[in-house]
Amino acid sequence: MIKQFLMNLLLSFIWVALTGSMYYTNFVFGFMLGFGILWIMNRNDGDRSYFYKVPRIISFVFYFIWEMIKANVQVAYDVMTPRYFMRPGIIRFPLNAKTDTEINLLSTMISLTPGTLIIDISEDKRTMYIHVMYLDNPEKFVHEMKTGLERRLLEAIR
Repeated sequence: MIKQFLMNLLLSFIWVALTGSMYYTNFVFGFMLGFGILWIMNRNDGDRSYFYKVPRIISFVFYFIWEMIKANVQVAYDVMTPRYFMRPGIIRFPLNAKTDTEINLLSTMISLTPGTLIIDISEDKRTMYIHVMYLDNPEKFVHEMKTGLERRLLEAIR
């Protein structure tokens, strides 16, 4: 997988050099073009995990940016209006993430989102305790985190 990623980067740099245009959009286009070329060349190859992970990672990045925008708007609206809409609470969140890296990435993503903060992780690493600023329904929050952020993150990194 690393070999394919490095080859994809090399192809995108070659594209930038051939076009003579040092713009971000040109590099992204070269990356997508290189991804397509590598995908066509490796159809019969046994290691195809790279071609499944890259779209999942891109999808996760866009999903996380969207969630950040929604949370920022919610917190900004609450700060700017005279009435507070906060309903703080602490949630016990069962983890599907198993390794330290997965737990660390998930807790970082949760903490980066405004309105949420990681309080603690249990000793057996099966439960995470999250402080939520806007908690209407605890079961709904856990379900949305399980099917949203945690599932997408684990699909992208596993």
